[in-house]
Amino acid sequence: MAKLCLSLLLILLSIFSLSSTVEPAFSGHTARRSRARANIEAACRTTRYPDLCVHCLTTYVKPNMTIQSPQQLAQVALTASLYRALYARAFVLKVAKELNTLKRENQVVRDCLQQINDSVDQLSGSIKELRRLGQESVGDDLFWHISNVETWVGTALTDANDCVNALPGPNMSKLKATIKGKMLNVAQTASNALALFHSFAARYKAASATKKP
Repeated sequence: MAKLCLSLLLILLSIFSLSSTVEPAFSGHTARRSRARANIEAACRTTRYPDLCVHCLTTYVKPNMTIQSPQQLAQVALTASLYRALYARAFVLKVAKELNTLKRENQVVRDCLQQINDSVDQLSGSIKELRRLGQESVGDDLFWHISNVETWVGTALTDANDCVNALPGPNMSKLKATIKGKMLNVAQTASNALALFHSFAARYKAASATKKP
């Protein structure tokens, strides 16, 4: 866990170093709509959960600043999704330790723990892979990196949805309902991050195509 936290800290520091625009936003002082928020709202219209998208992204962007690039926006969205996944994993891990693992009805909790572990790994890898896109020269490898991010974020989304779908019905316990809510939040933020990455990747591919002879 300590190693993962250190890795996450290094990832976040690298994101923040891209520009001073990616910093936690102070609450309040929103009398007029900033250019940054307008840009975020425009980008979030392409996502399935636009309100959640705006909320997540404005948490990390100052109201009076502007995101420098679609790549940076996608990276912030992926980081927000990873944060939600880490939070959900900590909760499910605690529940799994407290439950009697011999009880068959608790198998779904253990399955969810495995799925959220996979989501954390996939999202962590996708953030690192996205960073590499700015470090490579134009070529076929760039499209391979793009494919990796799309695959890994898509897998993280599927894992989270699998856990959500395994906890259906109105008769579940309050504990399992809480797990379902947290995993649903992971799935929704991953879906938004994937949509924003698709927007970035489409522009990136188009720009790369125009540079080829």
